[in-house]
Amino acid sequence: MPLSLAEEQADLAAAVSDFADRFADIRLTRENLEACGAGGRPPHWDELVENGLHALHISEERGGQGGSVVDTGVVVEEFGRRLVPGPYVSTVLASAAVAGAADCKASTHGLDIFAEGATGALVMPTPAVTAVAEGEGWTLSGRVPVASLLSAEWLVVGFNDGAATRFALVDAESAGVSKVAGNCTDLTRDAGTLVLDGLAIDPQDVLAGLDAQYVETLQAGLLAAEASGIMRWAVEATTDYAKIREQFGKPIGSFQAVKHKCANLLIASELATAAAWSALVALDQDADQQALAAGSAIQAGIVPSVDALTEAVTIFGGIGYTWEHDAHLYLRRAIAAAAQVAPAGAGATALGRAALELDRRIDIELPDEEPAFRQRIGALLDEAAVLANEHDGGRWNSRGSQRTFLAENGLAAPHWPAPYGLGASPSEQVVIAQEYARRGLLQPSSVIGEWAMPTILAYGSEDVKEQFALPTLRGELIWCQLFSEPGAGSDLAGLSTRAVKVDGGWELRGQKVWTSGAHEADWGICLARTDADVPKHKGLSYFLVDMRAKGVDVRPLKQSTGDAEFNEVFLDSVFIPDTYLLGETGQGWRITATTLQNERTQISAGVSAGTEESLRRLITDGGYAATADEAYATLGRIVAVSSAIGALNLRETLRQVNGLQPGVGSSLAKVAHARLSREAATLVLQLAGPAALFAQAPADAVTGLLGVPQVLIGGGTVEIQLNVIAERILGLPRG
Repeated sequence: MPLSLAEEQADLAAAVSDFADRFADIRLTRENLEACGAGGRPPHWDELVENGLHALHISEERGGQGGSVVDTGVVVEEFGRRLVPGPYVSTVLASAAVAGAADCKASTHGLDIFAEGATGALVMPTPAVTAVAEGEGWTLSGRVPVASLLSAEWLVVGFNDGAATRFALVDAESAGVSKVAGNCTDLTRDAGTLVLDGLAIDPQDVLAGLDAQYVETLQAGLLAAEASGIMRWAVEATTDYAKIREQFGKPIGSFQAVKHKCANLLIASELATAAAWSALVALDQDADQQALAAGSAIQAGIVPSVDALTEAVTIFGGIGYTWEHDAHLYLRRAIAAAAQVAPAGAGATALGRAALELDRRIDIELPDEEPAFRQRIGALLDEAAVLANEHDGGRWNSRGSQRTFLAENGLAAPHWPAPYGLGASPSEQVVIAQEYARRGLLQPSSVIGEWAMPTILAYGSEDVKEQFALPTLRGELIWCQLFSEPGAGSDLAGLSTRAVKVDGGWELRGQKVWTSGAHEADWGICLARTDADVPKHKGLSYFLVDMRAKGVDVRPLKQSTGDAEFNEVFLDSVFIPDTYLLGETGQGWRITATTLQNERTQISAGVSAGTEESLRRLITDGGYAATADEAYATLGRIVAVSSAIGALNLRETLRQVNGLQPGVGSSLAKVAHARLSREAATLVLQLAGPAALFAQAPADAVTGLLGVPQVLIGGGTVEIQLNVIAERILGLPRG
């Protein structure tokens, strides 16, 4: 899924792709690699300026397009995907930094020259450049490698002046500035060493009010956008290749090993896109949020792009390792991007320190919000806030006055249709979630009921709907899901539980397993075989089962953690009245698909997968057996991916809010979350050190790892999900 989330941005991306087709085809780029490395304006630069692609983020007042840096990120991403050569990224980094400054002589002049089409480069502050105060100004000296330096006509140079960090607009032809050419790793661009030898900086050259964290976030966001584009190319190119390249008489894409490689590339690409987007929208937030977003963009976007392109080469095989193949050009660009940000270890440590007590948050802005709707929801929630639940079981299992009030006013499941919900649109769900958050209220959930009830509302009779809907919303009924069997886990359609027609209903016989919460459940949704003479997907039917009925035997399964959340359920001649058959016989598989798609739209300002809490506790309590920097770096790496997963989920919501078709983000996020849970638990255990000798180790280090298999297996193993991604999303052939 590309960076664009709005129709206008999608149109922009299409126009940029068309531009690349006409003026910057990769075959032409290959013919001009020597010229690319020598610097100067590429042949397409005038056309690029004519189309305004260089000035999307510059105000109309200063000659630009009046758009946002996110718009520019859309161009950067597409240029990365198409490997457009030249100094575009370095130039927009410099001009966007100037646009982020307060109104001053340097910013006005800088925006004017960049809007006219000048090229530029951003030089981040570094200890290699020293600043000495001279009167009211400064003298800069030092040497620093800079991307696209040879082609840059203007420089935005950062320098440290004691405790303050400043940025100055510098003419690249100024006295005290020289460029030493080098062979750029990215063959489609130039690079050089900037030598500052007594460069005089006048106070009027300084970009007023330009914060260092803002510039760091800007750089991270745009370079991550480019990494996203590079990785999108890798996904598309390797998938296309895997569909046509044959070995042993079959397309290599039919082999599971290749399927998983391609699926993993797609996941990495989507996380990079989400992290880039998060950093770019953070430019309108405070410095703390910018630090979190920038760190995630680097650790989950820029740095992984190198490994992703390396993996792409392995999918191409020997041909991908040749000079003639484009893969090495993209890999070189990924390496060059990673070289421009903080080293991975130091960056992860800084991110971990920033994230110890803070979560990444993004406030969703609604373009067509109706104030009256927000006011009505707010008034209802104010009433709810003064009520209490007599049985307080948190979000999942509370029941009482408050939850009843919320249920009866459509606010327990507002996405459900009336009269049980509000039929709330994605935008309205955002409003409701925001109003809950403002009051510190938890929106209740019926857990499995979140899946069961929309299916009942779609296929059940009016009497059945009335019987279950409000009691479920009020928390009076608990549901479980009777799907998996000892011989039918990932292959759900292979189940053997039978339902035989009898007078007035059906008789169930069989065994279910790994049933979460069955020992507490009042009712279960059950899939059973009603016809053994048709293909297995077609012979299934969907039933509602009273878990207190005669013949239902629930036996808890004690897990390795010592808990017993799962159960075996034996169904011995359980009678199911006809009224509790949903839909028609044989429709079970189709109805089950409805169930599995009916998860609540998760909308929140919080952007996190929630995998970092144990690490935070371990660090806060000082229970780690490592140096502080190692502990913080560990937290930083987990937070980076966790924030990217959260941003990926949030982007899915925004697609709905903007009226676009749902993307593939939620499917990919599930795999990413399962893997991250495993990595986080492993790292907590390692940091706990000798304390893990005891079962009650700090931060649940032992029990946390023991619980990981549940995450990796539940809902389909990671390997099965990778196959699904490869076949259903990428279109690779079945094996």
